[in-house]
Amino acid sequence: MTSFNPLAMILEDNKLTGPNYVDWKRNLTLVLTIVKVYWVLTTEAPELAGPDTPQDVRDRATKSHEDDQMAKCYILGSMSNVLQQLVGMASSMDIMHNLRKMFGEQDRSARQIAIKGLVSTKMVERTLVRVHMLKMMGYLNDLEVLEAMLDGESQVDKVLASLPPSFSDFVMNYNMNKLLMTLTELLNHLQSTVDLQKKNKKSSFLVETNVVSTPKPKGKGKRKSRGQRSKKNIFKVKNKKTFKKKSTKTNDACFHYGKVD
Repeated sequence: MTSFNPLAMILEDNKLTGPNYVDWKRNLTLVLTIVKVYWVLTTEAPELAGPDTPQDVRDRATKSHEDDQMAKCYILGSMSNVLQQLVGMASSMDIMHNLRKMFGEQDRSARQIAIKGLVSTKMVERTLVRVHMLKMMGYLNDLEVLEAMLDGESQVDKVLASLPPSFSDFVMNYNMNKLLMTLTELLNHLQSTVDLQKKNKKSSFLVETNVVSTPKPKGKGKRKSRGQRSKKNIFKVKNKKTFKKKSTKTNDACFHYGKVD
């Protein structure tokens, strides 16, 4: 009875046919990394051990040969029979080199797309920092699979440059203290910063709502003194206009003699 290997099933369901080279390579990198043999694709194999070779060197050579055979089995088992004949039965590194010659154009196009996405992606205020970080990490992982790798510090710099102004204090603190973090550590610290910002904002809101202005007591005003009332009445009297009644009696003189009747 054959044992079930879920890692082999990943490659079995995504066999290399040609146009799917980039996706196949991503799955292959995942599987080889899990089984801890991916290093044979990036490191030259040690020279064959002779009879006079120290034991530790012979152990490394043996380990390299065994890991290379396992990687080659995963690679050849996840492609069509036609491609198996084309790439040959050399070392796993040579097989991947031959595949790169055949499908390198797909690598180049996918690499340009990943670089464009990494540079142009900016986090918008009030969006989830975890979602943004996972998106950036996806671009960085694609570049690593496509052999356009950035060192860890450059990867963090790319992420920090994509953050909005609300994280300016965090970025300043990171640079001034010359901190070094992995992408996973950076994700956790950014999430903690967001949680702290929400907590401080909530506290300040509660303080503002608890401040209530004291109302003035409702009561009768001070009773005016007698002197004040009399002064006010005098002022009204002075400003009151008085009118004289016109007399109805007329003293008309005679037109001819100037005498009064």
